[in-house]
Amino acid sequence: MESPNTQPSTDPLADDRDAFTSNHTSNFPMLLRELGISLLVSTYQAGKLIVVRAEGDKLNTHFCRFRSPMGIAYDRPTGRLAIGAKHDVWQFHNQPDVAAKLDPPGVHDAVFLPRWRHYTGDIRIHEIDWCEGEIWAVNTRFSCLCTFDHEHSFVPRWRPRFVTALAPQDRCHLNGMAVVDGRPKYVTCLARTDTPGGWRAHKSDGGCLLDVESDEVLLSGLCMPHSPRVYAGRHWVLESGIGAVSVADLQAGSVETITKLPGFTRGLDFFGRFAFVGLSQVRESATFSGIPLVDELKERTCGVWVLDIRTGQTVAFLRFEGIVQEIFAVQVLPDIRYPEVINEPGDPLNSSFVLPDDALAQVPQTMRAS
Repeated sequence: MESPNTQPSTDPLADDRDAFTSNHTSNFPMLLRELGISLLVSTYQAGKLIVVRAEGDKLNTHFCRFRSPMGIAYDRPTGRLAIGAKHDVWQFHNQPDVAAKLDPPGVHDAVFLPRWRHYTGDIRIHEIDWCEGEIWAVNTRFSCLCTFDHEHSFVPRWRPRFVTALAPQDRCHLNGMAVVDGRPKYVTCLARTDTPGGWRAHKSDGGCLLDVESDEVLLSGLCMPHSPRVYAGRHWVLESGIGAVSVADLQAGSVETITKLPGFTRGLDFFGRFAFVGLSQVRESATFSGIPLVDELKERTCGVWVLDIRTGQTVAFLRFEGIVQEIFAVQVLPDIRYPEVINEPGDPLNSSFVLPDDALAQVPQTMRAS
């Protein structure tokens, strides 16, 4: 059940404070503390990565600036973080020794420092994930899944069989990707179309879930599907156009709505028995016009909703107002309570160095991280 009390979140960025407000149910910080987690939330519309972490009985919503950030992927075993933005893909590594030196002392338990940045051009990158140590991305503009190397903007790896050419035309609006056993397994698109922007005429009921391995259409007739996931033995998908969180029966080719939420559902992650769902207000533009959510719900919400996956009940929520109106991705950081993400020059980025072990052995002991 929702807590009846909402409280303001803290936001340390002075230049954004007047344009951004948020409030949350009083149990949201407690939930993060009990689970031992924090959240990363991307908003391409506002150009921010939002780091959501518990700070006493409030939430600290810390901003990092990116150019239209969308997909977020965290590789727990290696501590690597990937973020897809408008023209590039960033790779960060968690450096716990540096976290211990951040102000205020003793608060941060992780800090992600950039190690690699790859320029892709504007491929309209959507969801990304780690697959056997490699970053895979949904390349929406070219209607394909791709990876990255040091020679090319991107390397196409798969596209739906109904898309007949590799062209920067967003033919079907490929957007979501589910990784199973270390490989891309399912993707979502907004329509099975093969013309530039052809999906726009079918967004209310043309959405599909596709099997990457077999290239079969497993689900059809969906309303703007996003964020396919496999979790707790079930196949999840968000029907964004109706504000729904759904579970699919792939054998029957059907979906069951678990709950409907007061916004455009996009961005989904899980931890334990909880689902963390991103909600967007969505603009009344050509992209979002003509879908049930916009026609039926005049007042729409932006934020992160927490559901109990056993019941579909809302447990807690974090609501954004002001400059943040659309969410793309929600990423849980397990076993990290108070992280920092640094992507701009300055201390500690300028004075933190990670070296191979053989090189580190040549550094005076007094200058090494403890």
